[in-house]
Amino acid sequence: MRLGTVVPDFSAVTTKGPINFYEWVGESWCVLFSHPSDFTPVCTTELGKMAVLVDEFTKRSVKVLGLSCDKLESHVDWINDIKSYCLDIKGEFPYPIISDSTRDLAVQLDMISEEDKDNVELALTIRSLYIIGPDKKVKLMMVYPTSTGRNIQEILRCIDSLQLCDRKNTIATPANWVPGEKVMILPTVKDEDLDTLFPNGYEKRSMPSSVDYLRTTTDY
Repeated sequence: MRLGTVVPDFSAVTTKGPINFYEWVGESWCVLFSHPSDFTPVCTTELGKMAVLVDEFTKRSVKVLGLSCDKLESHVDWINDIKSYCLDIKGEFPYPIISDSTRDLAVQLDMISEEDKDNVELALTIRSLYIIGPDKKVKLMMVYPTSTGRNIQEILRCIDSLQLCDRKNTIATPANWVPGEKVMILPTVKDEDLDTLFPNGYEKRSMPSSVDYLRTTTDY
C-alpha cells in the first residue's frame, strides 16, 4: 500500500455484520485502521478514544472501520471492556471491527510487519491506519509499532488538512496547523493570480535567500 493506491474492494465479517467495503463506505471518506490484538491495554485505549470521538469523524463525512486478526466472538466480548474503560461511549459501540481471522485481508492491505510477513499464520497486525478518500485512494498512511498508541486528535487534524487541500488545491497546511490558522500558498501559484485566488488577503514574507516562496493566507 502506498499513497495514491486504490484500496481494493473486499468483503468482511464485522461486529456490525458482513460488509462489502465499497458498498459500505459509499461516497464517504474512511479511516481504516488495524490493531494488534483484542484484550490488550493500548488497543483498548485506542479503539475507545476513537469511539468517543466518532461524532467528530461523522461531522467530516468519515466512516471508521477497525480490523484485527481476532475472531468475531473475541471482538464482541472485548467491546464490553472498551466501553467499561471509556465511559463516554454512549449506547452501542459506534463503528464496525473486522474479524480477519485468516489474515488474508491484513496481508492484502499490508498490515503485517516486515519481520512477520513470512509467518502470517502467527503474525499480529501492526498499528496501520489509512485515510481513504471518496475515490477509494489512500490519501494518508500512519504506521505505528505495537508499543505506541495513536493520537486520535492528530488523525482528525490530518483529515481536516486533507479535505481542505482537496477542496482548494492552491494551498498546503504547515507544521502544527489547525483549522483557522494560516495556510501556505503553493509555489505553483503565480503572484499575478494572488488577488483573484485570495481576495480576502494574503501575506508575503521575504527570506534571506531572496527566493520568493513563503506566502500565507487565512482566506480559505
